[in-house]
Amino acid sequence: MNLRDTRLKAVILAGGFGTRLRPLSCTRPKLLFPVVNKPILDWTLERLAEIGVKEVILAVNYMAETLMQHYGSARYGMKISYSTEERPLGTGGPVKKAEKLIGHKEPFLVLNGDILTNMNYAQLLEQHRENGAVATIALCEVDDPSRYGIVELTEEKQITRFIEKPAREEAPTRLANAGIYIFDPELFDYIPSDRPVSIERETFPILSSERKLYGHHFRGLWVDVGKFADYVKANHVFLDLNQKEKRLRNNTRAKNQADIIEPSIIGSGTNIQEKSMIGPYAIIGDNVTVGRGVHIENAIVFSNTIISNFASIKGAVIGEGVSIGKRVRIEDECVIGDHSAIRDNVTLSRAVTVCPFREVLENATTSKCLM
Repeated sequence: MNLRDTRLKAVILAGGFGTRLRPLSCTRPKLLFPVVNKPILDWTLERLAEIGVKEVILAVNYMAETLMQHYGSARYGMKISYSTEERPLGTGGPVKKAEKLIGHKEPFLVLNGDILTNMNYAQLLEQHRENGAVATIALCEVDDPSRYGIVELTEEKQITRFIEKPAREEAPTRLANAGIYIFDPELFDYIPSDRPVSIERETFPILSSERKLYGHHFRGLWVDVGKFADYVKANHVFLDLNQKEKRLRNNTRAKNQADIIEPSIIGSGTNIQEKSMIGPYAIIGDNVTVGRGVHIENAIVFSNTIISNFASIKGAVIGEGVSIGKRVRIEDECVIGDHSAIRDNVTLSRAVTVCPFREVLENATTSKCLM
């Protein structure tokens, strides 16, 4: 099936608060977090455009204006519309609220915005139509079923049971809801209006009992960017996939004595001074200034940050517009909020988080949040 021959619309659930990604989600919606220097949402939009989707509806809530200003009314040749929640409506409520924009003529695709995948949406739609389903859920195998909705399938791919986030020992399978769905417009009849609705806990069990819920098991790339470990994993996965690209962008200046170790990626307009060691697994954004003798390894550095001479950053995520002083040490699992300042000679030990706009003058040797 060629999706270019359909009128398939895609709804992207983009209203989450990203609470597990604080402090960086305090200043940006989750879907604008960069993965290999490109926002999460752009990876999804690009793929939808490639397969022929013509219209995308963003269901927005948290920092809706930021997303609307960033993407406007069109992107990658697709029309972009917005369905704005005045209050959080769960996972089903946003779909119901967007009913008029979606229409009742064709099946439609719904994606959790924080999922990165290469799955074949055409196969998902084809199976949905063959089964005459009201809802078809993309499924993938996971190591920890307690984080996801888990299903049991018949040989005909019908979902007989849907268990939302069971304990590991109680999970009947490891087939998890991948956050990617094809729905028929009939689904709107199963979602109440004007209140929050959990589509997993309220709607899917009813559809399952009526034998209208099906699953599509796929085995491709799938990353759920729910917490920082997942976010770092997503960057590593996409860095590995894209390592054949040029490490240095056209406008990047690196002194001859700087050592850049693959896989790494460095954004446009970034300046790296001599005797610095960058990588492996260094992801550095646009317009970053890296001083002399700096060591950056297994780290993500957002755009417009300044890293002074002889600083060391290992296993950390550094927000946008951060100022890092001379001989600063930032260690594994540290997260530095946007526009903060880490002064000269400060050491931040494992799992220290720094809130946005915070100035840090002293060492932090235990895991804590500096507010």
